[in-house]
Amino acid sequence: MEELRMTRSIWGNDAANAADVSAGDTLIDLSDVAFGYTAANVVEDVSLSVDAGEYVAVVGPNGSGKSTLMKLMLGLLRPDTGEARLFGEPSHAFDDGSRIGYVAQHASASKEMPITVREVVKMGRFPHVGFGFLSGADWDIVDRSLDTVGMSAFADRRVTKLSGGQRQRAFIARALAGEADLLVLDEPTVGVDAESVDAFYDLLETLNDAGITIVLIEHDLGAVIDHAERVVCLNKAVYFDGPTAEFAESDALSRAFGAATGVLRESQ
Repeated sequence: MEELRMTRSIWGNDAANAADVSAGDTLIDLSDVAFGYTAANVVEDVSLSVDAGEYVAVVGPNGSGKSTLMKLMLGLLRPDTGEARLFGEPSHAFDDGSRIGYVAQHASASKEMPITVREVVKMGRFPHVGFGFLSGADWDIVDRSLDTVGMSAFADRRVTKLSGGQRQRAFIARALAGEADLLVLDEPTVGVDAESVDAFYDLLETLNDAGITIVLIEHDLGAVIDHAERVVCLNKAVYFDGPTAEFAESDALSRAFGAATGVLRESQ
């Protein structure tokens, strides 16, 4: 089976130093999952899996349960019914955080942190070194991660001085420095200018081509059509799960989005 060695190909470290992920391995597996913050379900009867190497976009109207679904995938919430598994383990019990990179909307926490881009990316090494000092090899991974996302020139700049797109790239670099196999992004381009959005999606394609599995929650249907390989359309339940081209032509748009369907048509 083809080995996906994205971390080894970018950083040049020994494959024995990190877990290999093979094409076809199931990283996320949800079976008949339902969850509600109150008596009413926010997510209902969801069954889906994400295999290594996929580029999956989760779309749906506002309030459709997209962010809740992401939290269930990552074990941040436990299903009321059904089962959620992450890298073969119950999601809530999975504790190897270095295998997952998470990029939130706005990366808002970074806005108040008086630290540099390199210091943010350095945090990705902490699961590997614990409370010890970073070795030369660790710093090499940090610098390679910065270079991969095109942020080497900003390494010594305060995060507070970055644009929205630059800040998101810094957080992706942090995930790369952690040698993540799975990159999960929650509407990462909200508030980012159009030129930076295009470059951001080019970066995601490059990372996916190198072997990183991507799960993207996105409101921009046009960007999803242009870049993702598979779409999960959610409005509490799954209305569609399949290839992007088929989603664009399916009735899932009218069933899940209703009047919002025009957003996609206008963006193409």
